[in-house]
Amino acid sequence: MVDIYVENAEGVWYGVAFKDEKVYGTTFASTEKNALRSLSECVQHDVSGQSQKPTQFAKDVTALLKDMYDGKNINQNLTLKSERLSKYAMSVIDAVSKVPTGYVTSYGEVAKAVGGGPRAVGQIMARNPFAPVCPCHRVLRSDLTLGGYGGGLDIKLAFLKREKRGYKAEKEIVLNGKKLRVFPVELAIRKAEEG
Repeated sequence: MVDIYVENAEGVWYGVAFKDEKVYGTTFASTEKNALRSLSECVQHDVSGQSQKPTQFAKDVTALLKDMYDGKNINQNLTLKSERLSKYAMSVIDAVSKVPTGYVTSYGEVAKAVGGGPRAVGQIMARNPFAPVCPCHRVLRSDLTLGGYGGGLDIKLAFLKREKRGYKAEKEIVLNGKKLRVFPVELAIRKAEEG
């Protein structure tokens, strides 16, 4: 069975569903109830309960989630469990997880790199069980406008603003012999502010 742990830090609830130091889901939310619901959906019926006494692993993961939320550069090495996800969904999650802080990409660029279409990528991002470890907030429309976001576009924009690094040029990330183009986050912020 999978344990769930949530913790509040500075008004945001961070949570992890885990077992034996393997991550089944991560989340952040404005309320404890929303965080718990999101994690329960990640693991469906395999929840043993909410951890009353958190493990060091659970504390470390929630601290990592807070750092990601705050826009810090994080090199994480979490083992993500994905039995409930298709091979294609995991390839999308893996590709998006490679988009570095300070950059964004589009649904279409992810589709070019892993196959499928932009809508399929969008559907997977809408059900992302590993936010913000898989930074779905960094995936935008083809014109680099924000598109959708489960937490709301104001949350997505604030997230991107915390990740500004002053990069000027796009770059390519190689994924299994294919290239994923990424663009400086400032381009998306400018478009959102011009509105």
